[in-house]
Amino acid sequence: MNTRRNFLKTASVAGMMRFAEMNVMAQAATDYKALVCIFMFGGNDGNSMVVPQTTSEYNAYKAIRGSLTLPDGNAKLLPVSTATGTPYALTDGLAKIHPLWAQKKLAVVANVGMLVQPTTRAQYVSNAVQVPTNLFSHSDQTVQMQAGIPSSSASTGWAGRVADAVAAMNAGKSFPPSVSLSGPALFSKGNIVQAASLIPGFDMQLNGFNVWPATAGQARQKALQEILSFNSGLTMIQAADKVRQDALGLSAMLKSLGAAPPMTTVFPSTPIGNQLKQVAQILQLRPQIGLGRQIFFCSIGGFDTHSAQSWGQWDLLKQISDGMLSFYNATSELGIPDRVTTFTESEFGRTLQPSGSGSDHGWGNHHLVLGGAVKGGDIYGRFPVMALGGPDDSAGRGAWIPSTSTDQFGGTLAKWFGVDASGLNAVFPNLSQFPVIDLGFMG
Repeated sequence: MNTRRNFLKTASVAGMMRFAEMNVMAQAATDYKALVCIFMFGGNDGNSMVVPQTTSEYNAYKAIRGSLTLPDGNAKLLPVSTATGTPYALTDGLAKIHPLWAQKKLAVVANVGMLVQPTTRAQYVSNAVQVPTNLFSHSDQTVQMQAGIPSSSASTGWAGRVADAVAAMNAGKSFPPSVSLSGPALFSKGNIVQAASLIPGFDMQLNGFNVWPATAGQARQKALQEILSFNSGLTMIQAADKVRQDALGLSAMLKSLGAAPPMTTVFPSTPIGNQLKQVAQILQLRPQIGLGRQIFFCSIGGFDTHSAQSWGQWDLLKQISDGMLSFYNATSELGIPDRVTTFTESEFGRTLQPSGSGSDHGWGNHHLVLGGAVKGGDIYGRFPVMALGGPDDSAGRGAWIPSTSTDQFGGTLAKWFGVDASGLNAVFPNLSQFPVIDLGFMG
């Protein structure tokens, strides 16, 4: 008898068979590669991160940007230029990683955002094309940017599906290939690969469990596991229990691998610095872990800057820059700077036109990509024209219509990671809608 349950079971099996076919076709990994995402929760204002420096565009930028114009009392501009010599500047919140631009290890991908298909202003204004659901909503756009799907009903993330596509490269290994250092993350969850969460500083020894007699300690351990695995039906409690279970499991697994000698690289003692330090410590154990491909998710919040943006955003970007430089130095110390690529994401950008001392929700945004395999010292994609009501403005306030899709951004990273053409289309269902699949910023 055909029932809904049987149909769903068949569909699930078919999906797993599809990914299994992709895995069989994939070659066994003969090298190592890792992707590290830094998600900026709240909507980072890319307009105060990367600034045009041609006379006409900077003058237009100043005229619209008003009180948020860089430089101001809290920020200076750090000059960079594209491969063709077009001048731009970075905020000095990114001072630590600025020298990596000249070393061609750091690049910017301009005006990235979630799209269903290439979209012009005329098409958007006239509703002539489909656009992502619930634009400018934090919760919806956070889901979409992590899922790589322009709706809010996704159950997997694009990085998790990337991990599915290269699962054959990690065959036979028990360590999870997709790890979040920032609680459960949709970004990391695949159809086959189930993401794990790890609290930075993975020493999760529990007090009161090494008691006499040994049977008493074992009974306590069993009781704790029963509590953590109990289905309370409450989403928040279930999520918290999942984080604790992952942390305990990964802690035991990492301890069983043995201690590695301490690295000389010093990390900042900030939340994002601690997350990146934990990633570096896991990378240090890669010979024992044995995975050919790993994906990590880190995050930092506070970017919903409707007020007091100048200082607040500058400080957040400084924390990211300091952490990214330390992490890059750590990969160099480990001898794998060209094997690890770090990049930023955020649910959306913000309006060029200010709102008091802050800015409002936007759409397209600029993102950083850092690593030894990055073709750095350049801006990829098309930078928006600094004009309200201009060709890139969705609604008259400088909320940029993306000229580069999340599919293209993620697809370029996934291709470098080892996902083949058929796998890319499975990971990013809308990628075929865009004429350019590889943006060229990875070597």
